[in-house]
Amino acid sequence: MRVVAVPVLQDNYSYLIVDEDERVAAVVDCAEVEPVLQAARAEGVTVTTVLSTHHHYDHVGGNEELAGKIPVRVYGNADDSARIPKLTDGVREGDAVRFGRLQAEVLFIPAHTSGHIAYHFPREKAVFTGDTMFAAGCGRLFEGDPAQMMKSLAKIDALPEDTRVYCGHEYTVKNLEFAHMLEPSNAAIADKLAWAKARRAQGQTTVPSTIGSERATNPFLRTGSPELRDSVRRRIPSVGEDDVLIFGGTRKLKDDF
Repeated sequence: MRVVAVPVLQDNYSYLIVDEDERVAAVVDCAEVEPVLQAARAEGVTVTTVLSTHHHYDHVGGNEELAGKIPVRVYGNADDSARIPKLTDGVREGDAVRFGRLQAEVLFIPAHTSGHIAYHFPREKAVFTGDTMFAAGCGRLFEGDPAQMMKSLAKIDALPEDTRVYCGHEYTVKNLEFAHMLEPSNAAIADKLAWAKARRAQGQTTVPSTIGSERATNPFLRTGSPELRDSVRRRIPSVGEDDVLIFGGTRKLKDDF
């Protein structure tokens, strides 16, 4: 499996997932059509499949146009059939998605939206998390609450530490700056922030991350860190010792960062 990050819109990523044996591909979160088709032409593959993680326009805005140009199967949460354009295959937690010789497992990870899903390729050790988990961050809680997001992130965090994490936006530098504010003594965060800034200065992407890296640097996986907890309590004393309130306070601080 080969994964090509396709920058679209302002700071989004679509991903072209290539089956190198059968020369077919899936696109994760088709926000714009032409950049995806250009990437497919460059790879010499045919796009047969769309894997939508959630209904927001900057992740599904190209579905209708793409389906009008080429025959594709469009996957997404079955409960979001009214919100995902051109959905042909509604899926739920644990379902398998196949194209070419590749197979993904669907993970249900709501909170950013109520129907958000991820696509996990266990054999290839890759997961496409949309806007639930970012490098060093998580999505805003538009249709869920802190407890729900914690549960969704825990499901991703349970994957093997060498699993590659492909997220929906290039937010890494700002996310790491926020993480560094909360855990200034965390060397892993400082090192990755310097790395990410250098990558962006060279016009390069900061994706994918890995589960192992996220465990070390992502504040939304690190609510057990004494330094993070102290930082959040200094800013929002009412969170006390409750893990969910600490998480919710961290999310509120990030919203205002």
